[in-house]
Amino acid sequence: MVTFQNQLTPPHAGDMVHINLTSESATMSIAFVFTNYNNSKFTKLAVESIQRSDAKDSPVIVVDNASTVLDQNLLKTLELQYPQIKVIYNATNLGYFPGLNIGIEYAHRHHPEAQYLVVGNNDLEFSEQIASEILKKTELLGKYPVISPNITMLDGSPQNPHVVTGISKFREFIYDLYHSSYILADIIIKLASLTHRFTDRRDEQQHAIPQEISQGYGACYILTPLFFKTLKTLWAPTFLMYEEFFLSKQLEDNGYKVFYEPSIKVRHHCHASTGQLPGRLRWEYSRKAHKEYRKYVKVIR
Repeated sequence: MVTFQNQLTPPHAGDMVHINLTSESATMSIAFVFTNYNNSKFTKLAVESIQRSDAKDSPVIVVDNASTVLDQNLLKTLELQYPQIKVIYNATNLGYFPGLNIGIEYAHRHHPEAQYLVVGNNDLEFSEQIASEILKKTELLGKYPVISPNITMLDGSPQNPHVVTGISKFREFIYDLYHSSYILADIIIKLASLTHRFTDRRDEQQHAIPQEISQGYGACYILTPLFFKTLKTLWAPTFLMYEEFFLSKQLEDNGYKVFYEPSIKVRHHCHASTGQLPGRLRWEYSRKAHKEYRKYVKVIR
């Protein structure tokens, strides 16, 4: 059960609502929501990791974005094997956050007991104590609508915190160059691979520090009761890319920030879906998202 102080209405920018979690917190349930696109083998790995964890009885909602018949058949096999799995088969590819919103709405309607939603890519694997890691932070979960977990790649490299305070104007200028031409983008990527020791951002070096951050890596988020009281759904102005920024702006416009919590651990196979896209198409998606991003972030004012 969740109780709200003074039955507060959804906040305006700058207001802070604190949700008091009662002693029943230990029995609050968790649900998982993933998108899937032509890589159902990663959904299988994610589900198997949940089955090895203390969240094995939690509902799992998979939103399939019009995958191939072969991939959909694997999802149907998973549904038969695990009764807590629900797959929603979209007729068309809706994209990442729009697809997640379909699953979030389903979870909220059909599993109202699920206080916390773990949402993200399907190429994730969870620790055996994922439920305990989340429920140990009930006080924190009562203060923030969105928690960004400790995401690491398979080699142990941290991906969070993604952006701690902001992005430099020089790097923003490079982003503009990257999206101005596909040929130039290819050159920038090659240069970055040669100079990454000097040019990579250092935000992830703070991976051991719990803190408010500007942006959390988009592969996984934990949505809390405060999210559903104030925001309801993820702002999704793009098909793909730049989700980290748009979520952070959505939160900031309502007086909140993302909180990064390193004790909640997730492993990420990284780019299992986007890595299948042809390079030119992936760049086109990024360019469209960058144009939307530039409506809100200006390099030259």
